[in-house]
Amino acid sequence: MNTPVPILMYHAVSTVPNEATRALSVAPEAFAEQMALLDNRGFTPVNTAQLAHSWRSGSPLPKRPVLVTFDDGYEGVHRHALPVLTKHGFAATLFVSTGWLRGSYDTGGALDTMLDWDQVRELADADVEIGGHSHTHPQLDQLTDEALWSELLRCKEIIADELGSRPASFAYPYGYSSRRVRRTVREAGFAQSLAVGNRLANRRQGPYALQRVTVRRSTRIEEFERLVEGQAITRTFVKDHALTKGYAMVRRARQIRRKASRSRV
Repeated sequence: MNTPVPILMYHAVSTVPNEATRALSVAPEAFAEQMALLDNRGFTPVNTAQLAHSWRSGSPLPKRPVLVTFDDGYEGVHRHALPVLTKHGFAATLFVSTGWLRGSYDTGGALDTMLDWDQVRELADADVEIGGHSHTHPQLDQLTDEALWSELLRCKEIIADELGSRPASFAYPYGYSSRRVRRTVREAGFAQSLAVGNRLANRRQGPYALQRVTVRRSTRIEEFERLVEGQAITRTFVKDHALTKGYAMVRRARQIRRKASRSRV
């Protein structure tokens, strides 16, 4: 029951990514090679809702579970990733920032070409769970309570309107959260949520702080295999962990200054 599970975090899948998404994109050929490795090694992809339900209820997971997740909603997930997922019969989860997708809710700010809602529906019909990723992709822990609620509920309502069912899962933009954010995500009706962390997920993390492993354009197949097998993850992401801790201190200081400023008004 407490066996760690790799949750893979992808963003764009693109042949020619732009500068804004290059580092966190993967080439279509690399994605295909990575999914073939999962298949050959006997992994069984499940979606986020399935994993969380199993850990809540005690129901069994497949022998070698893994999660394949995508953030933001880039068009290449439909163009390049979906055919590969379909070929292998893999489940996945896509977390969409509803204000970044192409269509009537577009708020601008997207970093590259995004999915439209017809493509999102095709992904949902192909065993891809659609989760929330906020409306405009802000740092949620930096928002006021009112703005935070707006981001969560707007995202949830748009997905429900477009797909006919409410999203059960959420992923924090930039991976950032706080106790207040996690509580509000729960109160907004999401049953589970993913962070980043660059560690394997386990039941003890709780349903609103499940950690993921970043897959980048620079991730070679040998490194990918080590990551999904849970080998040398701490060493691989040592720089990321140091930067995350340092930036967390900066962000906490900013929050304290903002609270102090509001209290003087």
